[in-house]
Amino acid sequence: MLKVGDKLPAATLLEFIEVEGNGCSLGPNSFDVAKATAGKKIAIFALPGAYTPTCSAQHVPGYVQQADALKAAGVDEIWCVSVNDAFVMGAWGRDQKTRGLVRMMADGSADFAKATGLTLDLTARGMGLRSQRYSMLVVDGVVKTLNVEAPGKFEVSDATTMLAQAKAQA
Repeated sequence: MLKVGDKLPAATLLEFIEVEGNGCSLGPNSFDVAKATAGKKIAIFALPGAYTPTCSAQHVPGYVQQADALKAAGVDEIWCVSVNDAFVMGAWGRDQKTRGLVRMMADGSADFAKATGLTLDLTARGMGLRSQRYSMLVVDGVVKTLNVEAPGKFEVSDATTMLAQAKAQA
């Protein structure tokens, strides 16, 4: 399992782009995690699934609300990672009003979740293999903080905890 001090694993995440620019075309665009994190401080939070109750009511809204404070604490980007396709993540991002605040990164085949060792098997609930709920602060591709939730909990991966950690790493 990924731990503090580790480099993020080699992986590709997808993001649905609605406005063409910066070399990105409209629709799903793939991003190499190593290249996308190079030279940046990124707050990453992962969750079991788009449109699920805790994720939609608390997790994403918390990061949207704290986006300016996180950026003031030196965070370059905020990523929400979920085992959903880029189309679902794009639609969810529109619903959650994340544009310009939180990048909605799709891990459709759970490759990133598997590579981090932070998977959650929700097959019994009809959701298949998903990501655990967690947050991490990543600096130049290296994990500086990692907050993994206990099953069914939402206590340590929230935006307020991440903000305190980002301030401490400034």
